[in-house]
Amino acid sequence: MKPKLKSAMLAGALLLTVATFARAQIQNELTFETTFPFYAGNAKMPAGSYKVTPMQGPAFLLLIEDTSGSHSMYLEFSPTHADNPHPQTDVTFNNYGKLDFLNQLWIQGQTYGMQILPGKAEEIAAKNATVKRHSLPGKSGG
Repeated sequence: MKPKLKSAMLAGALLLTVATFARAQIQNELTFETTFPFYAGNAKMPAGSYKVTPMQGPAFLLLIEDTSGSHSMYLEFSPTHADNPHPQTDVTFNNYGKLDFLNQLWIQGQTYGMQILPGKAEEIAAKNATVKRHSLPGKSGG
């Protein structure tokens, strides 16, 4: 087999494996509740109850929406990995002063998480303040 073809096939298999692990995390949905507004990508979301569902297909996309259905956003993510299984399901935020940005999603018992790709608003905030991370508990639906 030619080296380029072999490399392409190996890269494709690796991508498929990572995608499988990433999608396996949220079976149906992950829910959480905030008492503060936050950014999901470039969309500002109000405080409230939210659910996150994985999108079907080859892209690393999640749909986040409040339970009333009035605010929703598609988010790109990249798979992330921890050395040990995560002790609880949680949602992590980056805080820059008075602004919070959705950062990571973790499912209890899994070593793979989802790193939300930062939007333009977070990139600007990161230039002007030091990041502080904080988490909220989440619940994974089966």
